[in-house]
Amino acid sequence: MIPFLFNHSFFLFTKFCSKKSLAVMTKRTTALLTFLAATCFYFCKLEETAQTYFDSAVKKEGLGDKAGAMQDYNRAIELNPNFALAFNNRGVLKEDGNKAGAMQDYNRAIELNPNFASAFNNRGFLKDNLGDKAGAMQDYNRAIELNPNSANAFNNRGLLKYFLGDKAGAMQDYNRAIELNPNYALAFNNRGVLKKDLGDKAGAMQDFNRAIELNPNSALTFNNRGPLKEDLGDKAGAMQDYNRAIELNPNYAIAYDNRALLEKERGNMKNACADWSKAVELGIVEAYEEIKRYCK
Repeated sequence: MIPFLFNHSFFLFTKFCSKKSLAVMTKRTTALLTFLAATCFYFCKLEETAQTYFDSAVKKEGLGDKAGAMQDYNRAIELNPNFALAFNNRGVLKEDGNKAGAMQDYNRAIELNPNFASAFNNRGFLKDNLGDKAGAMQDYNRAIELNPNSANAFNNRGLLKYFLGDKAGAMQDYNRAIELNPNYALAFNNRGVLKKDLGDKAGAMQDFNRAIELNPNSALTFNNRGPLKEDLGDKAGAMQDYNRAIELNPNYAIAYDNRALLEKERGNMKNACADWSKAVELGIVEAYEEIKRYCK
């Protein structure tokens, strides 16, 4: 139908035009169509190129090439300054050493897409780390409002509620996170910490065990399970967990401090003092008091 209408209109138009004027109009029409085609090709190619750099950045980030990923995110944003997802992902990458830059990227992502649930969740996590608990709660609430199936947002909000003293609310959020994602190791870990605080040692042990089953390389969970095993009288098991936590993360200061306390309890002061020294070196200044008291 479209070619027929175009030809019919062209026929009516030529009926009242001279051949000379028609030739001029035909040239102008051809030029206009060529310009429009070139413009369309340019912008389509531009978008394709921005997406290509974005895809490359995601791949590099997954391979641990953070510098290469940053370059590609930067290039994607240069080519498409309205690429909300690229701003969000670059923000995550910046969090390690450039929190101000990460905040700017999250803000821009949300400005470009006010319904971007992941960007609200990520910004909430950053605000929480920066001490803005109220702002973090607002962002987590908004993320969940936009995406009620975000296990990550429920887990993050649960952790914030836990530190704010709302343990009942934290439990609800952890339960929901696990319901949404039954393989969410970190949510099991966090719920295990909460259950231990609430006196449910059996439930805590189940959650820690499940977290380690799902993620056998979680130094965090091995370190958290250690004190619970101590409480239950399994000193040998606790030592195994502290050893494994340190094996997985040789710079895990709290694990050294926990192991030192257990070594002291078992009468191994030489080992305890060595662990306290390492804990101090890694930033736990309180361990220095133990060194002064027990390590002559």
